Amino acid sequence: MKYLKFFIKAIVGLVIALGITVLITFWLDSNQTDYLDLNPSDLDNETSVLIKNVHVIPMTKDTVLRNKSVLVKNGKIVRIDSIIPEIDVKVIDGNGKYLSPGLIDVHVHVWDKQELGLYLANGVTAVRNAWGMPFHLRFKKQINNNELLGPLFITTTPKLTGAKNASFDQLGIKDTKHAHELIHKYHEDGYDLIKTYAGMPEDIFDVVIEESEKNDMPIVAHPSFEVPYTYHFKKAIQSIEHTEDIVQNALAYKLDSVALQKVVNYYVEAKMAHTPTLTIYQNIIDIIEQKDAIKTIGGGNYMNPTLVSLGSMDSYNRWTSEQFYKPETLEQIKKQHQFHLYIVKQLHQAGVQLLCGTDAGIVFNMPGYAIHEELAYYLEAGLTPYEALKTATVNPSTEIDLFHDLGTIENGKVANLILSDKNPLEDISTLSKPNAVFVNGRYLQNHQLNQLEEKAKNRKTGLVTLFRFIESLL
Repeated sequence: MKYLKFFIKAIVGLVIALGITVLITFWLDSNQTDYLDLNPSDLDNETSVLIKNVHVIPMTKDTVLRNKSVLVKNGKIVRIDSIIPEIDVKVIDGNGKYLSPGLIDVHVHVWDKQELGLYLANGVTAVRNAWGMPFHLRFKKQINNNELLGPLFITTTPKLTGAKNASFDQLGIKDTKHAHELIHKYHEDGYDLIKTYAGMPEDIFDVVIEESEKNDMPIVAHPSFEVPYTYHFKKAIQSIEHTEDIVQNALAYKLDSVALQKVVNYYVEAKMAHTPTLTIYQNIIDIIEQKDAIKTIGGGNYMNPTLVSLGSMDSYNRWTSEQFYKPETLEQIKKQHQFHLYIVKQLHQAGVQLLCGTDAGIVFNMPGYAIHEELAYYLEAGLTPYEALKTATVNPSTEIDLFHDLGTIENGKVANLILSDKNPLEDISTLSKPNAVFVNGRYLQNHQLNQLEEKAKNRKTGLVTLFRFIESLL
């Protein structure tokens, strides 16, 4: 009995200590991120502006509307004209710079609040988070309530797979009954979309699609190897992710241009959107070529430390080891990357809607910065600057209902905007260094963007991220 009492006291003491540790950790995190806190009562004053003397890139077509003024009221664009009389709102002189829609990254993995600032610092004013956890629902609610500064935020469920493929980062669905219950629960919780993953078997997938349509939760599909690639061309699926999986799944690892044409035809017939995420595959090349340098200059400085430890270093060890034992690895990966560019060109020429997504947040793939690398690859694939920019503006707004009010500069659209020094239709890289960013009409000047970037550098968020992981597992 004496030992039992001692054991109980020890357990209670450990629980109390853990509880105190958790509270202190989240309190410290809150203090470290208070620069992103907003006051909802200031909403009207902060989200109404008149931007004058700008050249507008409307993205409704490949053109520039020169010497215009744009009036924003309560976060919405209400007038675009040559001259708009100054009214009782903040007036911003664009000084002949270029105003274009904010960028949309449709495939990201967000791990902490600092990353939200990183996206804004890079002109990314909307994201589709593709690996949902409970804390993402809190982020979304705070952003929607104008309590937290960040891009427009929508999120999928956790990554769903079959029971035999379950792991700490993939939730295994046991059977069809479990699938019904799980999707219903996620809908009630407030997740916007369903994320299916590589090990999803057909019987479970059929139920997920049924529940997707019933609950109006479109599917973001990482192609499953448990079904044919052609299975994914379903109405319930919003987009198919990862060009590399066209090679590895649909083409069985063959760089076969003839077989590719059949896949392209399926995309066209199904009117299916595709998210290339070329940057994440290029990161394998960067790991092999840069070696230890990638941990700092390659993105480590702006990565969540827990994800570097749990995921990025695993990828680093895998690919550096493989290159050591198989020296031909690098050349093979480069050839596949070049074929990815060819696939993107073929999809684009066939009229497939391409959605700019980066897989940022994992494998040294820097949040915010990655989108500019991704867009550069689309240019390399043969798209024009206007066509490439559409993948991160217009296309997401037409393919993803929750982004319907974004993507162009027109009356009634949300004022998510980038002010840049040069014309992005001539030099798309100018968007990587915004002069200013507007999110929901809120004006973020250059020095504020620099602060958002600096605050996210070498951040200490490892413990709070670990607790968020544990919460999602529980």
